Amino acid sequence: MTAPTLARRAPVETTAAAPVLDVVVPVYNEQTDLGPSVRRLHEYLRATVPYRFRITVADNASTDATPAVAAALAAEFAEVTVVRLEQKGRGRALRHVWSHSDAAVLAYLDVDLSTDLAALPPLIAPLLSGHSDLAIGTRLTRQSRVVRGAKREVISRGYNLLLRGTLAASFSDAQCGFKAIRADVARELLPLVEDTGWFFDTELLVLAQNSGARIHEVPVDWVDDPDSRVDLAATILADLRGIARLGRSLLTGALPLARLRAELGRAPLARPESSLLRQVVRFGLVGVVSTLAYLLLYALAQPYLGAQGANLAALAVTAIANTAANRRLTFGIRGAADALRHQAQGLLVFALGLLLTSGALAALHLIAGATTRTAELTVLVTANLLATLLRFTLLRSWVFKGEH
Repeated sequence: MTAPTLARRAPVETTAAAPVLDVVVPVYNEQTDLGPSVRRLHEYLRATVPYRFRITVADNASTDATPAVAAALAAEFAEVTVVRLEQKGRGRALRHVWSHSDAAVLAYLDVDLSTDLAALPPLIAPLLSGHSDLAIGTRLTRQSRVVRGAKREVISRGYNLLLRGTLAASFSDAQCGFKAIRADVARELLPLVEDTGWFFDTELLVLAQNSGARIHEVPVDWVDDPDSRVDLAATILADLRGIARLGRSLLTGALPLARLRAELGRAPLARPESSLLRQVVRFGLVGVVSTLAYLLLYALAQPYLGAQGANLAALAVTAIANTAANRRLTFGIRGAADALRHQAQGLLVFALGLLLTSGALAALHLIAGATTRTAELTVLVTANLLATLLRFTLLRSWVFKGEH
């Protein structure tokens, strides 16, 4: 039998008259670094890129000699252009330049060139071939080689862990200043990105992920710039506000994800239709493991939290794991698209299970007064069996409706 394949986009025509690649360098008051960095980038592209390219210096309302330096570079190199914006914001600069570019592949990198340029060809290649839609450099894989202080390392890893927990992000490094996107994909996503600052990258990636686009990651060699002008406190606060806003939009359905998936999402691998019996068996196996984990957690927590507190803690932990396991194993849903919504709906189902099991415990204590651990566990197992039946019904008919 022939193996199914994923649908992919058409390869980019590299002999077109327009530039194939547009590399944007956003700058604000970078009169010292701009000249050496652009010359180094231009030399590298001339030596390694076999198609037309452009370097666009996006000046974010600089107040020093940056505009004069940029103009001199544009006069020196035919491949260098300058765009001046009268308002600050890296996201604003990228959206403006990318939205008006005629190149097929749009990239950007930080002016300090902290990322080794040797990662640029593998960043661009999967976009040119049609294999991927976006590509990002990552400093957070074992293959990456990174030199930076402990504070920035902790902040970076903490931020990306936060994205995984709040927005179900599946990419590893949201903020590395080394990214590229196909222009046809950018045209669909950029109008929906609201942030104009540092959260721009994260918002774009989360939208792409939830639209079913493929994100390619390239491990990079990266050396921290000790002269970075990023205000960490202000950036962190802005990112937290962005996470809250974007999470609310995903949960409320404010974003046109169905349309984006129809336009950008890649066709899933063909798989046999899951029968009800097969789903029941898999759900049952997941349920058995979840129940054992629940009982173990309850027994460990009960001496410290009491019966109700232990029940709440054990159910909360196992509910999240149970929803993720059923999503993947029972209903065959892969990828991170809609994972946040599924977990939110799963928690509502969990609340019903909590009401059922807590009610059973309360009824036991009301009727029998003081009880043994064995009696509590017996009642909880019975209540959990009923909650499990309710859970399967709701998961199949509501949470994962139409996806199995």
